[in-house]
Amino acid sequence: MSNNEIGEHSRVTLHFSLKLDDGSEIDSNFEGEPATFIVGDGNLLPGFERALFGLKAGDEAEIEIPPEAGFGQRNPSNIQKVRRDHFSPDMELEEGLVVSFDNGSGELPGVISEVSEDDVTVDFNHPLAGQTVFFTVKILEVASIN
Repeated sequence: MSNNEIGEHSRVTLHFSLKLDDGSEIDSNFEGEPATFIVGDGNLLPGFERALFGLKAGDEAEIEIPPEAGFGQRNPSNIQKVRRDHFSPDMELEEGLVVSFDNGSGELPGVISEVSEDDVTVDFNHPLAGQTVFFTVKILEVASIN
C-alpha cells in the first residue's frame, strides 16, 4: 500500500456519505461498492475534491463543506415564473414536482415551487444550494496518475 497523499493527479477510491446539518443522510456508499474518481474528472465538485487533499489510504474524516464550496448559495434569479401553457395540458403540475427544460446546451432540472392559474414558479437552484453538507470519507486507495 503506497502512502500517496490525495492531490491534483490522484485516482481515489473511497467510501463516503453526505449528511445535512440535521443529521439526515443524502447519500452514502458505505454499505455498497466504493467509488473511484480522478481529481478533476468532474465526478466530485471541486470543493469536495480540495477537502480531500492531503488524506492518504486508510484515513477517515468528516469534513464540513460550506455552501460556497459545495452546491452554492441559493440564487433568487434561479427562481423563474413559466407560463402554464408552456406545460403539456395533461401534465399534473404540483409543488415538489421535478421538471426538466431544454436550455439549449442540455437538460436543466427545476422543482415546481408554486402553481397558479396562469403561471408555474420553478426553482432551478440545486436542491442542496445554501446547505452546509457534512462529507464523511474513508479513503481506501490513492494512486498517482502523472
